[in-house]
Amino acid sequence: MYSSSIFKNNPDHFGEQEPQRAPIGVFDSGVGGLTVLQQLYRHLPQESIIYFGDTAHLPYGIRSQAEILRYVRQILNWMQHQRVKMVIMACNTSSALALEIVRREFSMPILGVILPGAKAAVQQGKRIGVIATPATAKSNAYRHAILEINANVQVWQVSCPEFVPLIEQNRIHDPYTTEVARSYLQPLIQEEIDTLIYGCTHYPHLAPVLRSILPSQVKLVDPAVHVVAACSQDLELLGLSNTYPPVATRFWVSGCPQQFAQSSIPWLGYTPTVEVADFNDTSVSNFTSH
Repeated sequence: MYSSSIFKNNPDHFGEQEPQRAPIGVFDSGVGGLTVLQQLYRHLPQESIIYFGDTAHLPYGIRSQAEILRYVRQILNWMQHQRVKMVIMACNTSSALALEIVRREFSMPILGVILPGAKAAVQQGKRIGVIATPATAKSNAYRHAILEINANVQVWQVSCPEFVPLIEQNRIHDPYTTEVARSYLQPLIQEEIDTLIYGCTHYPHLAPVLRSILPSQVKLVDPAVHVVAACSQDLELLGLSNTYPPVATRFWVSGCPQQFAQSSIPWLGYTPTVEVADFNDTSVSNFTSH
């Protein structure tokens, strides 16, 4: 069971007769959250989605908690004006540093990726490795979540500061990326881990590289899969599952739309139309007709 959010189902929040038609908001610092979007397409194809990439502040993994909180509050305020029915923080750093705080501040359900990922890892192994951004690793969020579920497992974390910039630059197949990955994974391989958590939503993009380095018996855990399972469950519990035809996904960024569109082609299979979000604009997008 992936129960994950604090339910505050306030009909006034949606301002519509049919709140189940409202979109799900998904955000990340860049293209990493597209791994969550792909899982939403696979498992909840009937849902409409707004995707936001905070590319002006990329990467989140080197930011302070105060900076992350400021960015996340801005994004959630903007999402609220878009009348989303739920938000998925498709970002481990913001899930680690801001989730519990902003859940108390906003009425909409907000899901993070860490708890669903930790639960899945504990079900699979006893010697768990976590690769993460510096901020997520420093927060010890995965270690705390895993040990709270099962105090008898062992957890090792590795900070991987170079991964997100390399992925955003679409350098996954660059020999240098393999070299960097090998150096990050070596301490975990020496500890004979049996499970590895992608502690950043960007990292599943590196799956072929990581798999080529890791022993074949090491199981990979993608929290994106499990946060979408939690999302599905929560939508049902809240009576917010969409039963109408979905609206095409809208993509928004805070930085350069052309750069995001180009970077996302390998993951989406097409060039998306990308808009620049104006956090001062309180107008509401119409997602009820299409």
